[in-house]
Amino acid sequence: MMMHNVAQNILRAARSSLGQTAWHRVSARGLCSSSPDIVIEKLSGDCEGIAVFGLNRPQAKNAISKNLLKEFKEGIDNVRHDRSVRVVLLRSMVPGVFCAGADLKERAKMKPEEVGPFVTKARACISDLENLPMPVIVALDGVALGGGLEIALACDLRVAATTTKMGLVETKLAIIPGAGGTQRLPRVVGSAKAKELIFTAAIVNGEEGEEIGLVNYVVPQNETGDAAYLRSLELAKKIIPNGPIGVKMAKVAISRGMEVDLSTGLSIEEACYAQVIPTKDRIEGLTAFREKRTPNYKGE
Repeated sequence: MMMHNVAQNILRAARSSLGQTAWHRVSARGLCSSSPDIVIEKLSGDCEGIAVFGLNRPQAKNAISKNLLKEFKEGIDNVRHDRSVRVVLLRSMVPGVFCAGADLKERAKMKPEEVGPFVTKARACISDLENLPMPVIVALDGVALGGGLEIALACDLRVAATTTKMGLVETKLAIIPGAGGTQRLPRVVGSAKAKELIFTAAIVNGEEGEEIGLVNYVVPQNETGDAAYLRSLELAKKIIPNGPIGVKMAKVAISRGMEVDLSTGLSIEEACYAQVIPTKDRIEGLTAFREKRTPNYKGE
């Protein structure tokens, strides 16, 4: 009974994520009078269904400030219920850097009692990213340190360029990763390797990241500095044709199943499968297979 309740609670949360609300593209004038810290664009053509989030603080190497965090959360909240978005792709608009971590200049001006609440907001925002119903791919075309790597760890798939530098380096500042790094890194690379990386504040490149399972793919950097982004687009385009509800339920089953024992995980899988049975997309898939044509999934 307990396993059944766990699965049903997870499915209730998943079903609520399948709704739809309107949102608008955030352009250079979208969220503030000057250039925004987060640029969001819904792609078209053969990339239709992909929403790209671009980190855009060149003067601060995309360091996580109060305003960047605010805009990031707004973007996540807006895209969450948009059924036209089948994949979210996170990248940097700044050459050579993904995110240098927390904005230490801003942090130095905070009172001690302000630091805790800010880190709590950052942790919650990154969890919101992780809990988006659609797959999230991050393109690491540059440095991803501290909070930058913590953002990447919350994504479903990670693609890095060979020149990327990644690490949770907080112990060098006599603190610890506070936005999920101590929990997500062990789940990705294993406990022993995560302890080594965090204790030593080690920085690894793209190839080393692939060797330890930190990233799914590593690609040689190109002259325009966006090789990981281009590879991420290729990956996203392979997801788009598939049934969006099926992909979303698969994400729930995998992500939640990894947090529980196998028996409970199988109950979660069963509950997720039950959600796809009554969908129009499932019938469309069977019909298209019988008629030997490409299915036209609508997320219904």
